[in-house]
Amino acid sequence: MAARDSSGGISRRTLLVSGGAGAGLIVAWALWPRRYLANLTANPGETILGAWLKIGEDGHVSVAVPQAEHGQGVFTALPQIIADELGADWRTVAVEPAPLNPLYANPLGADELLEAGDTGALRWWREAYVARTGLLMTGGSTSVRAFEAPLRQAGAGARALLCKAAARRWGVDWRSCDTGAGFVTQGTQRLRFAELAAAAAREALPDPLPLRAGDKGRLAGRSLPRLDIPSKVDGSANFAGDIRLPDMVFASIRQGPPGDTRLLKADTAAARAVRGVVDVVEHARWVAVVATNWWAADQGLQAANARFETRGALPSSASIDAALVAALDGPGQRVAASGDVSGVFRGQRVVTAQYRVGLGVHAAMETRTATAQLAGGRLQLWMPTQVPGLARAAAAKAIGLPESAVTVHPTLIGGSFGANLESDAAAQVAVLADRLKRPVQLIWSRAEDLVHDRFRPPALARLSARLGPNGSILGWLAKIAAPPTGHELAQRLFEGDAGLRTALSLAPAADPYAVAGALPFYRFPVYAIDHHQADIGVPTGHWRSGAHSYTAFFTESFLDELAHVAGIEPLSFRVSVMGEPRLVRCLSTAAALGGWEGGVAGSGQGIACHSFRGSHIAVLVEAHFEAGQRPVVDRIVAAVDCGRMVNPDLVLQQIEGGLLFGMAAALGSSTGVERGVATARSLGQLGLPLLADTPDITVELVSSEAPPGGVSELAVPPVAPAIANALRAAAGFRLRTLPFTARQ
Repeated sequence: MAARDSSGGISRRTLLVSGGAGAGLIVAWALWPRRYLANLTANPGETILGAWLKIGEDGHVSVAVPQAEHGQGVFTALPQIIADELGADWRTVAVEPAPLNPLYANPLGADELLEAGDTGALRWWREAYVARTGLLMTGGSTSVRAFEAPLRQAGAGARALLCKAAARRWGVDWRSCDTGAGFVTQGTQRLRFAELAAAAAREALPDPLPLRAGDKGRLAGRSLPRLDIPSKVDGSANFAGDIRLPDMVFASIRQGPPGDTRLLKADTAAARAVRGVVDVVEHARWVAVVATNWWAADQGLQAANARFETRGALPSSASIDAALVAALDGPGQRVAASGDVSGVFRGQRVVTAQYRVGLGVHAAMETRTATAQLAGGRLQLWMPTQVPGLARAAAAKAIGLPESAVTVHPTLIGGSFGANLESDAAAQVAVLADRLKRPVQLIWSRAEDLVHDRFRPPALARLSARLGPNGSILGWLAKIAAPPTGHELAQRLFEGDAGLRTALSLAPAADPYAVAGALPFYRFPVYAIDHHQADIGVPTGHWRSGAHSYTAFFTESFLDELAHVAGIEPLSFRVSVMGEPRLVRCLSTAAALGGWEGGVAGSGQGIACHSFRGSHIAVLVEAHFEAGQRPVVDRIVAAVDCGRMVNPDLVLQQIEGGLLFGMAAALGSSTGVERGVATARSLGQLGLPLLADTPDITVELVSSEAPPGGVSELAVPPVAPAIANALRAAAGFRLRTLPFTARQ
């Protein structure tokens, strides 16, 4: 029998010491790799039932969620999966971040974000790394896709244990019992989960494990209220900037330009003269001012007037453009191909168009923030992170601690869009806590957050196609110049990993991440996709939807241009070459809802579509130029097939948010570069659309029983090409550069 804590529950200590909630539970739990034990911690009055959930004496069901909540609703969707299978009362369900443990690893996230499509050395390294380290990662719209199956089985397992405990009391076959609304029932008999949890923990799991059947009392597929909203509304939700510790101080930081940079000097005396400043910390690449409040720290930082030296050429907007042009005109590496495209093109009329996309900024509402406390040789971190294990490693390395001496407390994230895959702030705040010997909260200013962003890479593309006499596409060639962001992201996230260095040395020069989404889902008998690697001198990283945000713009804009050359209405042209029936349905649905007029001149209507991460979307846009200068979006209609939905409201929220995010990226959200740093230093300089610019939005969620697909990034890619196509219909000329201006 498992040892118990004084409250009658099973504590983390007794779980690890005695083998947990009945040794048979851990041995029988087929989902648990035998070499791992759960390290979920029981609060007083809670009983642990497996690696994913606890039941309290008051009846609450607490679900461990290994994914970061940054507005996408993962703190609702994942608990809803367990609650549905368990038969819980949604009003009693709570959520908490899962501890670091390989049980919660997300290999699908690594596949999506780290060069998906590669089948060579890098894929081998990635799979080995995830298996070895148990990588926790949020990204790539993978939360439901990666964890639906284990969560469903965890809920089913806990339900079976509760039924067994109830059946033992009633003297009946446990298979005659059922659960619902937080009770185990059998005929007229019923018992609350809370009354059975401790006994259930001593039962053994059945084999095979039965999943729930039927529709009665099910929670899956219902638009249940979000669990994170009440605390966000009443202000009790803890974001990183809300953390307050005794004797805590605040820090603002200034870093040198990217590249081989070092701090030359800082006026520490001037900084210390600012009221409230307690210290100035100089590092090889940055300087931080620490004060009793953040405003004083930032004022002290301004007074410090830090000067940096960077060796080598400093990139600029002009040098970035030149690097892309040189790369596109130089040799490329073939990423995907079918047939002989050069043979199809030889001696034939070929349609060609060139497109350009600028740097994209993350510009989340919450800038990079982290709080650290070092005491007794142990470091505690409170921070928003999509990769808690990597943040822990970065902090430990920065001050020479073993990773086992670092605890990461993941907080809610105030938006991210991929920015919190980076762990710079974790290392910096660890150094500050070590230097100050007191708790420190580091907050990057908005200017610092923009200047030292890991930007969505710029790209330049040249697309060519040969049309058949009936408007068919006989050959397709996409040549895309872009930085190798996938390789760069992997090197930065897994800095120092010897296996990665070896894998990169063996991998082809082409970076599948950099051209992800360029492989069309249309039926082309002959095609080729080439990546032309560009060295732009500016760090790039993952940004919501990654390369799909620009490859969809290239593809869907060019499809429209080909339709015009062929003299075929754009929707019909797409359907005639479409290879995905679910996407055809989305196109026809969006066209019907939006009153599609064929994209004729003067209509101001454009249409585009995209498929990725197992989901499909079509977008119809109505747009015009205001006074012949400023692009204005009047209306957006979207039809979405993302497979089986756990919570339709969450899907709707993410699609609507993604449409607006994509619109913002089409009209702004970019920056120039001067002397190695971004020229945009505030949100006001990004040209973001305002609330008054929000168009009328209609979203139709197409019913589907296909497996769940990714949602949070889905709506971003097709918006820009739909706007471009609409503006072409409105004004008669084509915009081929993102973000859009009146004439390019």
